[in-house]
Amino acid sequence: MTVKVQVIFYSSHGHTYQMAEAVAAGAREVDGAEASLWQVPELVPENVLEKSGAKAARAKFAQVPTAAPTQLAEADAIIFGTPTRFGNMCSQMRNFLDQTGSLWLNGELIGKVGSVFASTATQHGGQESTILSFHTSLLHHGMVIVGVPYSEQRQMTLAEISGGSPYGATTISGGDGSRQPSENELAIARFQGRHVAEIARRLKSGS
Repeated sequence: MTVKVQVIFYSSHGHTYQMAEAVAAGAREVDGAEASLWQVPELVPENVLEKSGAKAARAKFAQVPTAAPTQLAEADAIIFGTPTRFGNMCSQMRNFLDQTGSLWLNGELIGKVGSVFASTATQHGGQESTILSFHTSLLHHGMVIVGVPYSEQRQMTLAEISGGSPYGATTISGGDGSRQPSENELAIARFQGRHVAEIARRLKSGS
């Protein structure tokens, strides 16, 4: 039995992309799971991307294909990754989800597993609110939301500053974006991908 996991993300400077790779790697550890990586379309003008440095950063993952809303119906599980924008998902991801009306109308995502991970500039910059507000869209689609249970004890570390919560894996980029995802954060992301794939497999097999 094949379990299809789609990891769909937006990343401007590569932090969310690194987390997405870790999530997909974790999903692939589950027998029968196929994880594919997709990015949502960019909305920011080229000159603005270049001025902010995002254009050069995004070139590092330009090979990742662009997702189409209709493809979500093909997945057994969908794991979304977004940077935060004032405590909410970024506009690129919001725009992508706003195009899934026909899927909602036909109930095509009902019963599929949905999960979210995120990136913020600061430690308290909306890590939890971004994921929790994202869940609202998944619930409207009738998806089964899966987070990161406390069996993943890396989220409880006090030895370092680290993202990660029961709502999903997260990373902190720092105000200037210089901080990269830590090994602890990437490990939580891999756990999330693996956990989601395992739940999806159980649901699909009926066990």
